[in-house]
Amino acid sequence: MERQQRGFTLIELMIVVAIIGILAAIAIPQYQNYVARSEVSSALATLKSLQTPAELAVQEGDTPSAASDLGLSDSAVQNGEITSVTGFDTDTPSIVFTFDDEGNFQGSTITLTRQSEDDGTGGGWRCTTNIDNEDVVPDSCDITTS
Repeated sequence: MERQQRGFTLIELMIVVAIIGILAAIAIPQYQNYVARSEVSSALATLKSLQTPAELAVQEGDTPSAASDLGLSDSAVQNGEITSVTGFDTDTPSIVFTFDDEGNFQGSTITLTRQSEDDGTGGGWRCTTNIDNEDVVPDSCDITTS
């Protein structure tokens, strides 16, 4: 009388566990990188939403001193805050986003600065950040060491 095979052998189960371990070792770092990129993109999107009202303020000669002066409520900002809206009485106004003390970029900043029309850039806005991981910083934003 032949015996029917029932269930899996120990080696088959060990192979499945090894494959799951390898997949997890690849997936977890990729997921963490994805989360970091999304945090930076969210912060940059918040700043970009202020770019048009800020440009309008420059053109009209207004001097806003807070993000709320540009139409952004504090509850609309996630994973950080707009910590500085300055220089609107000069040729180079800037808006600074600072990350919360929680998360991947504790205390790091992203800054949008309007370029002077005299320097040949035509008065466009320049993005700079002190986040030193170029894998998560968008190409449109320059990394500074300061």
